[in-house]
Amino acid sequence: MKYNRCGKSGLLLPAISLGLWHNFAGVDTHENSRAMICRAFDLGITHFDLANNYGPPPGSAEDTFGKILKTDLAGYRDELIISSKAGYLMWPGPYGEWGSKKYLVASLDQSLKRMGIEYVDIFYSHRPDLVTPLEETMGALEQIVRQGKALYVGISNYNPQMTEQAATILKQLGIRCLIHQPSYSMFNRWVEDGLLDVLEQQGMGCIAFCPLAQGLLTNRYLHGIPADSRAGRPTGYLRPEGVTKEKLKKVNALQKIAKNRGQSISQMALAWTLRDNRVTSALIGASKVVQIEENVAALKKLNFTKEELAAIDKILA
Repeated sequence: MKYNRCGKSGLLLPAISLGLWHNFAGVDTHENSRAMICRAFDLGITHFDLANNYGPPPGSAEDTFGKILKTDLAGYRDELIISSKAGYLMWPGPYGEWGSKKYLVASLDQSLKRMGIEYVDIFYSHRPDLVTPLEETMGALEQIVRQGKALYVGISNYNPQMTEQAATILKQLGIRCLIHQPSYSMFNRWVEDGLLDVLEQQGMGCIAFCPLAQGLLTNRYLHGIPADSRAGRPTGYLRPEGVTKEKLKKVNALQKIAKNRGQSISQMALAWTLRDNRVTSALIGASKVVQIEENVAALKKLNFTKEELAAIDKILA
């Protein structure tokens, strides 16, 4: 495993991190979830990324991780980076979503109980709240650090301007905003339009979620939609209409470049996401152990030639 420094901090994150958004919930097979987490750790993936509402049902991914932490990883807490988030809908009523101090503090308390731990290593504001003052949301993150419930804090899905504002507010409170978690892949390049520049200026790390575009940047959908895929399952975030002919045509073209590099399309897509040293880690999802093994093998070839990058840009244009 390759470990990268997260912004201007002392924290190293694995170049490949494992997200528990899908396939680790109450509707999933516990033994498969357990096998994936244990194999990931054996491969050097020390960072496991969760959120309060990961399921279904909401909260069950943290329940699953807590059980595996207790049974298999109990002696390794100090070798793990565990993160969680709050921002999206978690429970009904006026206090169960967005960015108020009431919600963020209460949600983290619930997350810690589900996982059976005293603190998380990173806690995120999962999405910006355009109604709650940013000072309140960042003040909640500061309080959480002061209380020892999180070692570091970050933000997710914030645009460049709000990212700069959030980092500035936290800095004034004596807390560094460690990391930003944006969606970033060959099919979703919005972070290149200013966000990565802001993160560099603020000394923040970046962990890219959906670097494989929910599985589109694999060979998973080239011959139809498998029943056990994200697009094939009723609980998956990717819907069948998102698997378009246009995207599959690009995947086929990208696959030819990957083959010439001696990689699978998914391995090349991960390497491409990590080509910019401002990206600390690529956050993968998985439904099988073999997918984690394949993704980690992407680290064997991270460099691109100028010709390869130009050919990729031409396909994606």
